[in-house]
Amino acid sequence: MSSQGRQRNSLMFRPRSYVAFAITPRAPIVDWLAELDGGLGRSEQFFAGNPVALDLSAVNLSANAIKELVANLEERRILVLGIEGIDPAKWQPGLPAMLRGGRGMRALETQGVELPGVITTAIPATAPAPTARPAPQIPQPASLMIEDPVRSGQSVIFTEGDVTVLGAVGFGAEIVAGGSIHVYGTLRGRALAGATGNARARIFCHRIEAELLAIDSYYRTADEIEESLRRRPAQAWLEGGTLKISAIN
Repeated sequence: MSSQGRQRNSLMFRPRSYVAFAITPRAPIVDWLAELDGGLGRSEQFFAGNPVALDLSAVNLSANAIKELVANLEERRILVLGIEGIDPAKWQPGLPAMLRGGRGMRALETQGVELPGVITTAIPATAPAPTARPAPQIPQPASLMIEDPVRSGQSVIFTEGDVTVLGAVGFGAEIVAGGSIHVYGTLRGRALAGATGNARARIFCHRIEAELLAIDSYYRTADEIEESLRRRPAQAWLEGGTLKISAIN
């Protein structure tokens, strides 16, 4: 068959953003790692299944030191998606890719204990392609409804508003919402409401068995949720900078 008669498949490149955690080490690195270990001791699975960006803008490390730091993080089950905040001349093959254009959201804190240098950030996977004319603005819905259960390993990210799940959220699953989160089944995974800084967001669930609850910049892990609240309808909200959880009667 001639080349003229053969159908050609075009390669298409589109910009796409992902919500990730960005960690920002501080000098001395040994002390920062020890502080990080203290925070992870309260939630060993905090970074599990989430992309992580390594922001090195606050330290001046050599290429070898960067490789050692990435290896230290991998030992803690923190897999680095990419690196930002370094001189491009320091990047070497074998290091994670360099990232540009991340948009910071809010720092995450636990009740009275801050996980050092951890923020959520939106990371563009590619640079937006230039366009001759602006695309028409399409109104975005203020809420997202999920009719099926959210199974282990799945993530639902909707920063434009509320997320409603009609089924259950399994262990290892994750819901991230710019507004409130409503789960009409059992919440066993992680729920992060108010991800864009909405301190008025809430989390509601028919049965709470959550691994982690977070609103705005505060979170509680499974071992910080009172046993008397478990396996009951519950809600979570912020009050005076404290994440509150109560049963719904």
